[in-house]
Amino acid sequence: MTAAKQATATLTAPHDVTPAGTEARSWHAGGWLLWALAAAACAQLATSPVYVALVIGIASMVVSIHAHPGPYARAFPMLLAVGVLFAVVRMVLTVATTHGVGDVLFTTPHFGLPRLLGGFTVGGTVELPVMLQSLSEGFAIVGVMGVFGAFNSVVSHSELVESTPRAFFEIGLVVVVGLAFVPSTLTAIQQVREADRARTGGRPIRKGRLLRQIVPVLELGLERAVTLAESMDSRGFARLGASARDRVAGWWGAASLLMLAGAFVALVGQAETVATVLALAGAAGLGAAIVLASSGSRRVRYRPRRMRRRDWTIGLVALLAPLAMATVSVVGDSSLVWYASPLAWPALHLLPALALVPLVVPALVPPEVTA
Repeated sequence: MTAAKQATATLTAPHDVTPAGTEARSWHAGGWLLWALAAAACAQLATSPVYVALVIGIASMVVSIHAHPGPYARAFPMLLAVGVLFAVVRMVLTVATTHGVGDVLFTTPHFGLPRLLGGFTVGGTVELPVMLQSLSEGFAIVGVMGVFGAFNSVVSHSELVESTPRAFFEIGLVVVVGLAFVPSTLTAIQQVREADRARTGGRPIRKGRLLRQIVPVLELGLERAVTLAESMDSRGFARLGASARDRVAGWWGAASLLMLAGAFVALVGQAETVATVLALAGAAGLGAAIVLASSGSRRVRYRPRRMRRRDWTIGLVALLAPLAMATVSVVGDSSLVWYASPLAWPALHLLPALALVPLVVPALVPPEVTA
């Protein structure tokens, strides 16, 4: 077992195993990543609530077919709920600080901030166009979070670590462990609740319930963190330190990032020629630094699962969706963005809806069954 597999052993869900001994394996993690990026791009290109709702519906279909059993399947509704909460908070803040746009629903107490903090008014009139426009923009963020919640539900996290370029192996492992935080915490909460009900004989006892549940959840989280740290330390994770090639690649990458930052500054200053030269040089230098760091890494791969033609095909087909949506946007389809003033129902046009069809491919292709 590799260090990546062992490091994420307590955080990853196994593949489905049928009674006959066969294994239902979904697509490669790289294919799922391409699909998630394509779906998130569509939710950002077409921010109208109609198309965002279609993207969320497609993600829900994908989760229902390809989700791994266990806590990861609950990541999709959990991240959707977090997105909805964020959208509501964003709407409240926007309504409280934006005034004089449209019809007033009601008025709340208000106060003015000092000039040092912006000098704007908090509270006052609550206007319908501001509320609806803020909810529409927040719903687009809910769509993006739902897409990556679906990605977290269907991808194999250990395979995601194995597929990371060697230059980003440490960073990739940290990101994967972070992605697994929400499902593993949900599992701990469920286990603690079941144990609490078993101790009380199924009778709800509210006194001290919060303390009885929080402490075991924190203890389980600390135990998982210690186990993960011991597993990584026993296999010498990051013990060798940086080699000379790694240091050269690091300085090269830092210089490339500075060139990209200079390109942005030059673009703001309308020096387009300088911006183009710096951008091309920075991108080329960053790619060279990644290749140099990857070639100098001593990481050993044990029988990695490679992306096959089927995985590449489905991932590239999914990328057709944002390309088609961008084409529709360039042509000038008015339904991609919805505005609350003048107030009207969001429109659904045929071409943007057809542009989302490539994202449905995962729901039409069943998981592969191998012996």
